[in-house]
Amino acid sequence: MSTPREALDREAHRRLGIDLYNRTWTLMEVESRTPEEDDELLHCAHASAYHWLHGGGAAANRARSQWQCSRVHALLGQAEGAVHHAWRCLAIVEGAPAEMEPFDLPAAYEALARAHAVAGRGEESRRYLALGRVEAAKIEDEDERAIIEADLATIRT
Repeated sequence: MSTPREALDREAHRRLGIDLYNRTWTLMEVESRTPEEDDELLHCAHASAYHWLHGGGAAANRARSQWQCSRVHALLGQAEGAVHHAWRCLAIVEGAPAEMEPFDLPAAYEALARAHAVAGRGEESRRYLALGRVEAAKIEDEDERAIIEADLATIRT
């Protein structure tokens, strides 16, 4: 009997990773989710990360999956999960800097700032918020910079 990972080829994992990542975004944007939608949100984020892990995605895909898991946990008020996945995101970004886009490092700092805010650690949240702003300012593409700056602006420390 094959394991689930062996039953799917890389392309199937990659496609599922993408689809679940997008479904997670859709659910994140719902203003008043039901408890069932919150469950789906959490499961979609983790399932997307799983499929990216096995779909042969680049380190950037894995980092962004960890970022999304952190964001979902933060949205749900689950500080421990938010902090854990934010640290994983930063570790992946720092471990493969040549594979990252300019927004990946400030996004990792944004995840840490948001996660620490949810955990009630204001000083740590402000520290990573400041680092995120410094790195975001280095992004040359105005649209990408504006997106990360808008995300950083939503963090309440």
